[in-house]
Amino acid sequence: MSFRITLLTAALLVSQLSQAKTPASLPQIAAIADSVSSASGSADYRALQDHVQSALVDAIKGKHDRIERSQLEEVKQDKSLADKAWLKASGYDFAKKANQQAGIALLSAFSTQPEAVLRQNLETVESINLNATATLRQQALIDAEGQNYLYFLADALGPRLGQAFVNAYNKGELGKAAALIKASEVSTGEAKKHFDNKRPFLIPANTIHLVPDTAVVKDNQPYTADGGSYPSGHTNSGYTDSLLMAQMVPERYLPLIDRGARYGYSRIVLGVHYPLDVIGSRMVAQRNVAHYLNDPAYRKLFDEAKQQLRTALEKECGMSLKACAQVPLKDDPYAAKSMQTFYRFTMTYNLPAQKVKAAPLVVPQGAEVLLEAPLPNLSAAQRRQLLVRTALAGGYPLSGNAEQSFWQRVNLHDAVSAARH
Repeated sequence: MSFRITLLTAALLVSQLSQAKTPASLPQIAAIADSVSSASGSADYRALQDHVQSALVDAIKGKHDRIERSQLEEVKQDKSLADKAWLKASGYDFAKKANQQAGIALLSAFSTQPEAVLRQNLETVESINLNATATLRQQALIDAEGQNYLYFLADALGPRLGQAFVNAYNKGELGKAAALIKASEVSTGEAKKHFDNKRPFLIPANTIHLVPDTAVVKDNQPYTADGGSYPSGHTNSGYTDSLLMAQMVPERYLPLIDRGARYGYSRIVLGVHYPLDVIGSRMVAQRNVAHYLNDPAYRKLFDEAKQQLRTALEKECGMSLKACAQVPLKDDPYAAKSMQTFYRFTMTYNLPAQKVKAAPLVVPQGAEVLLEAPLPNLSAAQRRQLLVRTALAGGYPLSGNAEQSFWQRVNLHDAVSAARH
C-alpha cells in the first residue's frame, strides 16, 4: 500500500486511555486470558467451550475411531464445511507471492532489534509459559490443533451466537465465508525462511516447559513446532480469520479482534513463539486484510460470503443477528472491559520502547477500511483520524519506517471503543 494520507493536525495525539495506566503485569494478563478459557465463571460460556472442543475433535477425527497425531498435518476444511468450488469458480487471484514479499518488508525491523529487547523477548515467553494454568494450556492446545478450522471464532461470539455458529458451520451453511476466510490467509513460510529465527524452546539453557497434549490428540506428547519462529503462522491465521469475521459480524467486532489477540497469546503459552513473532503477525494480518478489502474483486466475493453467513446465523438463532449477539455480561467474558487491557498488552507484551523523535503518524491509503463495518456512520476521513488519535505511542519494537510504525501502532480495539463511547 502507498502512503498518501498524512494527518498533520492529529499526528501527535495518542489515546488518553493508552497512556494513563501502568502497564498490566504478566500475572494480571494471565488471569484475563484465563477468564476466556474453560475457567470462566459462566456455565453458559463453559458449555460453548465444550461444544467448540467437541466439534473440533470430531472434525479432525472424521471417519476414524480416534485421532492420530499424523492426521493433524493433513486435516483441513473439506467440501462439507467450505465451498471451495464457489471460490475456485470466481477465478480470484490472491497474489500470495507478492503479499508474502510485502510481509517480509513490513517485518524487516526485526533484524535491528537491540539486545535488551531480544533478551526480554525470551524472558517473557519463559514466564508466560511456565506460569500458565492448566486451563490456559488446554485452550492453547485446542487453538493450535484447530488452526485449519474456524471453530475458535465461536468463543468470541457469545454463548448463544457461538453455538449457532458451530451448528451452521457443521451443516456447511457458512461455506462461502469458510472458504474465503481461510483462502485469505497469506502464508508466513517465506518470512520464516528469510528471518530464520530459532524458536524459544531451542535456545540453549531455556526454561520452556513443552505442554503435553491432553486436549485434542490426548496422547500426552509434548506440543512442539518446527521451522523458524518469526513471524508466527498460527497467529497470522488467528488474526486474519478474526479480522475478517469481525467485518462480517460487526455486532461482535471487539470480541472478535480480541480473540485474534488471545489466539496469538496461546502460542506463547505453549512456548513455541516469542512476543515479537506474535506482534509481527498481527501487523502482517492487519495489512493483508486491509489490502484485500480494498480490492473491488475481493470485496464482491466478501459481500456474497458475508450475506450467506449472516442469513444462516439468523436462521440458526431464530432471531435477528443483533439480538442473538447480545447476552448478559456475566455470560460474555469476551465483552468484559478487561479485554481492552489484554488487547493493549498484546500490542507490546511490555517489551521496552526506545525514545524516538516525534513524527506524524502516516496512515496507509485504505487502512481505514478496517473500521468501516463497526463504524459505518463515520466518513473515511474520520476513521483515519480515529486511527491516529488512538494509536499506540511510538518507539516500540518492530516500529521502523512509516508503514511499519503504522501497522505496529494501530489499535483497532481502542479506535472502535473510543468512537462508540
